[in-house]
Amino acid sequence: MWERLRRFKNLPAPARALFLRAAALLPLVALRLRIQGFQATKNSLQGFPGRLSLASLGSNETAKRTALTARMVRAAAKYGFCSPSCLEESLVLMYLLRRQGIGSQLRIGVKKNIPKFEAHAWVECDGVALNESEALHHHYAPFEVEFSLTPPGQS
Repeated sequence: MWERLRRFKNLPAPARALFLRAAALLPLVALRLRIQGFQATKNSLQGFPGRLSLASLGSNETAKRTALTARMVRAAAKYGFCSPSCLEESLVLMYLLRRQGIGSQLRIGVKKNIPKFEAHAWVECDGVALNESEALHHHYAPFEVEFSLTPPGQS
């Protein structure tokens, strides 16, 4: 435990803030999904506008913010207060990216060539899966519909 606390303390302030925000949001999104369902949860997260404009950020800075956000959401999912599903984690990641003015798409797919139904959710930004290992989403056939939380002015 002390090692985790030391590593958290050594993170830069923006990373700590993202981790804490994700750790707080994950159980709230999980609860909302159970009570109100997917569409209402997605719509509620979409209702909060982004604060930053991508025009003020360079592509290198945007890539750094995107990677840091994905890493902190993943860490919050692993070390936070609950064990979120891939859908809960993906919705939180999309929300936090949107708040920073970074567009992304929620992808939901089903496992290919198996008799038992299995589904998986992940977030893509410019065609790159953010919140999982590179190969995992290749085992799923994504639905053609994209579930995006596009930042204001980018739709």
